Amino acid sequence: MAYESASPERRAYYDKLTPLSTAPLWEVLGTIVPREPTSKAESHLWRYDALRPLLLEAGSLLTAREAERRVLVLENPAYVGQSRTTSTLYAGLQLILPGETAPAHRHTPSALRFMIEGEQGFTQVGGERTTMREGDFVITPPWAWHDHGNEGDGPVIWMDGLDIPILQYFESVFSDPYGEEQHPLSRPEGDSLARYGQGLLPMDASSPYGMASPIFNYPYDRTREALVRSAQGAEPDPHLATTLRYSNPIDGGWAMPAMATWMTHLTRGQSTLPMRSTDSQVMHVVEGRGTVTVGEQTFTFGPKDVVALPSWQRRCLVASEDCFLFFFSDRAVHEKLGFYREQRFSA
Repeated sequence: MAYESASPERRAYYDKLTPLSTAPLWEVLGTIVPREPTSKAESHLWRYDALRPLLLEAGSLLTAREAERRVLVLENPAYVGQSRTTSTLYAGLQLILPGETAPAHRHTPSALRFMIEGEQGFTQVGGERTTMREGDFVITPPWAWHDHGNEGDGPVIWMDGLDIPILQYFESVFSDPYGEEQHPLSRPEGDSLARYGQGLLPMDASSPYGMASPIFNYPYDRTREALVRSAQGAEPDPHLATTLRYSNPIDGGWAMPAMATWMTHLTRGQSTLPMRSTDSQVMHVVEGRGTVTVGEQTFTFGPKDVVALPSWQRRCLVASEDCFLFFFSDRAVHEKLGFYREQRFSA
């Protein structure tokens, strides 16, 4: 570092430190421990209508087998070439064409799939298959074998969300190919939802996936109904509107160990008061239209758009139509490590 503001005597002293790979803390303390959290990530909106044709074009250029995962990364403008949607989160749009299979593999990052388009896509996780329908939230726990396919007549598209940047920081990202296109099934479809997702649990309940939820498909029809009924039964939170989080039935915590996931519902004309928090978030528009203000920027969103919400920036929502919004964030890590903070404003 140049230490431009230092006196000649101090600069001469610092020159002695450099060959010893050390540096004066007092020159950088305000930068590494600032008065408020700072994020390098930018707020950004990806329009699905603009990306869908390009994703389908990719389908004409290479197969799912060639690509292993045919995905367009939603790359934050502040992190060009780093496959980051926010500072800590990865998101992308994945395409599976009719008859294709994305071959089986496993990896240390946790992954979520949020279905955007198509009704005959499937994923197989840890020996169980689930059909994925629009709006379904599907989990791939860390180090679980998984593959994807499409048995329908049209394209299947979903949003991937992974905690890859978090694991990259810990230098703990690695993967393992299965060697066959599909991992064998050992349980019938719907087994995990029947066993853990009906308000009932086995007597000796535990998750086969460690800290991840034993449910790996949270169907949208149930989620949507719960949100609508909740909105009718109680006044919405002024900052969160009607929000329900996806939970792990074993301990009531977040459904995934490193990523928090929830769904927010706003009725037409409803708005939220501004708030900010230390977690960075990715918002996917399941249904509806409106605006989201992030810091000094306001984005107008429509169905299936995706928005990056960097940490510690004031944010608020206004719905011009009934909206159902899916969020994932790194809040689960913040809470486990004890540094999650939020601030709510009255206007």
